[in-house]
Amino acid sequence: MNASGSAPLGANSEVGQLRAVLLHRPGDELKRLTPRNNDQLLFDGLPWVDRAQEEHDAFADLLRSRGVEVLLLSDLLSETLRASGAARIHGIGAAVDPRKLGHTLAQELAAHLRGVPAPELSTILTAGMTFDELPVAANTASLVRRMHHGGDFVIDPLPNLLFTRDSSFWIGPRVAITSLALPARVRETSLTDIIYAHHPRFRGARRAYESHTAPVEGGDVLLLAPGVVAVGVGERTTPAGAEALARSVFEDELAHTVLVVPIAQARASMHLDTVCTMVDHDAVVMYPIIQDTLSAFTIHREDNGVSIRGADPFLSAAAEAMGIGKLRVIDTGLDNVTAEREQWDDGNNTLALAPGVVVAYERNVETNARLEASGIEVLRIAGSELGSGRGGPRCMSCPVARDPL
Repeated sequence: MNASGSAPLGANSEVGQLRAVLLHRPGDELKRLTPRNNDQLLFDGLPWVDRAQEEHDAFADLLRSRGVEVLLLSDLLSETLRASGAARIHGIGAAVDPRKLGHTLAQELAAHLRGVPAPELSTILTAGMTFDELPVAANTASLVRRMHHGGDFVIDPLPNLLFTRDSSFWIGPRVAITSLALPARVRETSLTDIIYAHHPRFRGARRAYESHTAPVEGGDVLLLAPGVVAVGVGERTTPAGAEALARSVFEDELAHTVLVVPIAQARASMHLDTVCTMVDHDAVVMYPIIQDTLSAFTIHREDNGVSIRGADPFLSAAAEAMGIGKLRVIDTGLDNVTAEREQWDDGNNTLALAPGVVVAYERNVETNARLEASGIEVLRIAGSELGSGRGGPRCMSCPVARDPL
């Protein structure tokens, strides 16, 4: 523990004892989803928000019962906006887009938001604002204001903020702010950025990789072992993003090997952690259909630069980089239909609380049974509503403090 009694920030693995985690309790942003916009906002359905909140509260309570400090993003954001004028300006600047609203309306809205109390501003930055909710008269000298329908968004909501893994991740003692690929999620990093920059809990935290160009998303980044990172390249993370991340962590001496893993550019496998996650220091749960075909390019730090090898089979390349004889693989299911169903329902997307202890959705009966048969303790949570955004316990959590392996 540090002087404040909190666990030291940082993580060098996926499975070290979890001490502190960043979550986002679903809020009013989910109530913005409609049949007209849910595809654009990356949700497969319209969640029952009250039930989603109950499920998330149970998830957070489970973590607390295991001694994990739970940091809620909305609370941190409100505290940050209250404490820092710079954070307020940055958050408003990212949310109010003159290209969308026009110069006049953007100026008026930004001026109004600068005077809004921190909790209310926090809600607006996460849940968005419609033209009906604008504190600007309809007869203002703004063509944009006059021509938009009342239910259109002045500030877009961020329903995917629930998945805190994607907009930042910790590697060693540093935090990496990512660059999210799809328009519906781009602004999420502006909120994590101001929290890490201005909240007292993260005072002195140093940055690792920080990109505003080539996309890298945290769901594609697995800390396989101290110094060994796997990065999925597919629908969300690009080859350029993976290469930039590798060079950055090498330069900061946060890793010696990065495995770049091509994955299918499909909704079902949007991130590497939808097909594979660590459940122990030498074990992964993996979608069996890709087990024999998943490959990796190995980028290794050298004295005079980097070397790139591959592509080689992922499992053997990972074991070699981790310095172990073989990586244990636990399948999502015995037959293809069960495996495909449970992969879609985030059976591979587990959150490790310690080596051999994971949180998983209860609905993935076969996967959970196979994990337990392999000696993994499975802590089950409900996810019938949380899962509508295509994310499991790992997606919904950004570990900010783990014991080092």
